[in-house]
Amino acid sequence: MYRVEDKYNCSEAEMYMLQARMEAVLHADDHENSLEGYRIVSLYFDDLCDSCLHDTVDGVNRRVKYRIRIYNDSLDVIKLEVKSKKDNRILKRSKNITRAQMERLMRGDCIEEEGSAEDPATLFNLAIRTQGLRPRVIVAYERKAYVYEPGNVRITFDRNVRASGRVEDFGQKKISYEFLREYDKVLEVKYDAFMPDFLVQLLELGSMRQSAYSKYQLCRERMALETEGNY
Repeated sequence: MYRVEDKYNCSEAEMYMLQARMEAVLHADDHENSLEGYRIVSLYFDDLCDSCLHDTVDGVNRRVKYRIRIYNDSLDVIKLEVKSKKDNRILKRSKNITRAQMERLMRGDCIEEEGSAEDPATLFNLAIRTQGLRPRVIVAYERKAYVYEPGNVRITFDRNVRASGRVEDFGQKKISYEFLREYDKVLEVKYDAFMPDFLVQLLELGSMRQSAYSKYQLCRERMALETEGNY
């Protein structure tokens, strides 16, 4: 099922105000290991033509992103994900993989698959074989997340978005990052068929504006600036 995904740029003050409201009525995400939330580190892939990046920049209505994701710098759980976007709706195909499988994908090799179009390994392998899919950038940030079961609502506050071009270091605890110079925080609201009215009201500040925010795009651009600055 495709889910609605709306993103909003916020100031730090706005995020803390909204977070306090969510804290009072919703419960936290299962990934949390502290009051501050948890860390997400993702390795994003793209093809030889950087099609994923260009589709995002151009605002193509139907586009795909490929990534491997870990939580709190641990390799105990490694997620292989293919995220499809159609307008403001998303469909995420996800499965757990082993460290050995992760390392094979990072080298540009295929892994075992189920052969189903719903299996992200199948989609990854196809893109590797036909498009030269390879790792492009590491994206990390801290997330505080809240969930509300009716409507499968998920509200996340992401801060300190940062990038690393050393894709070979993914999975290590010590990675050198470049922080975004702006737009380093975002509020994301995801839900299935409906959004409860009381949550719509709690999220209302008047000054927030919906955004086409893409962590992948911003981090690729940040690394491009870093590369230019080294010449």
